[in-house]
Amino acid sequence: MSENKGSLRGGGGKAASSPAENYHLARRRTLQVVVSALLTECGFESAEKVAVETLTEMMQSYITEIGRCAKAYCEHTARSIPTLSDTVISLIEMGFSVDTLPVYAKRSQRMVITAPPVTNHPVTPKALSAGQKRTHPPHIPSHFPEFPDPHTYIKTPAFREPVSEYQVVREKAATQRRDVERALTRFMAKTGETQSLFKDDITAFPLIAARPSVIPYLSALLPSELELQTLEETDSSEQDDQTDGENTDDPGADKENSMLPPSGVVPSTKANEDNMIDNPYLRPVKKPKVRRKK
Repeated sequence: MSENKGSLRGGGGKAASSPAENYHLARRRTLQVVVSALLTECGFESAEKVAVETLTEMMQSYITEIGRCAKAYCEHTARSIPTLSDTVISLIEMGFSVDTLPVYAKRSQRMVITAPPVTNHPVTPKALSAGQKRTHPPHIPSHFPEFPDPHTYIKTPAFREPVSEYQVVREKAATQRRDVERALTRFMAKTGETQSLFKDDITAFPLIAARPSVIPYLSALLPSELELQTLEETDSSEQDDQTDGENTDDPGADKENSMLPPSGVVPSTKANEDNMIDNPYLRPVKKPKVRRKK
C-alpha cells in the first residue's frame, strides 16, 4: 500500500492550470485514496498503479451512473434536487441490495479518511449579460428551476443599412451572375456529355459537348417567345376593335344577343374553337388594315 500512497502524494504529471481542472483532479485523488483504503481493508499490502487506476475508474463510473439515475427519477416527479428516495430507487434499479448498507457501514475494520479540503465549484463566467435576472413569482415554488439568463429571451433588434452605392451593387450583381453561370456549367458538365482538351486526363478542363442539330436552320425559322407574346397581344387588340365596331354599326345586335342561350355562346362555335390547335403557323391569314389618307 505504501507504493500506492507514494504515487498519490507524488501527484503524477503536470499541475492543472485552470480551476476546473484542479477541481476534477482533487475529486480523482479523493477516489484514489478511498480505493486504497478499501484495498487495505481487504488485506492487500501493495498495489500496482494500473490496478488502482482501473478500480478508481470503475468506482467513478458507478457513482456517476447512480447520480444520473437519481436525477432522472427526480425530474420525472417534477423536482430539481434529488432526494434519498431517488437514490434508493436508483440502487435497486442497478441491482444493489439496499438492506446490506447498514451492516456494511457498521463494520469493525473500516478506515476513517479525513475529509478533503473544501474547494469551491468553478464558476463559469457569463459571456453575455443583458438586463436583470428575474426571480420566481410567489405562485411558483422555490425548488423549480431558475429563469434563464435574460439574453436568451430579450429581443435585441439589429438593423443593417442596405447598400445603395452603384459600384457595390453592380459588383455584387456581376459576382452573383458569374457564380450562377459557373454552377450551371458544372452541373451540365457532370450530368451531360463532355469533351476534354487532354487525352490523358479526361477530368481536367471538361468542355460541354456541342450537339449538332439535325435541321440547323430550324431555330431561325421558329419565332421566339417574345415574338409570340407580341403577336398574341396584337391579335387580341384587333379582335377587341372588331367587336367594338360590330356593336356600334349593327343596330340589331341586341336582338340577336337576346336570342342566344343563357351561356351566351353558340354550342357549335364553342366546339369548333376547342378543336382548333393553338399553333401560330395554323392560324388563318389576316390581312393588314390599309388606312386611307383623308
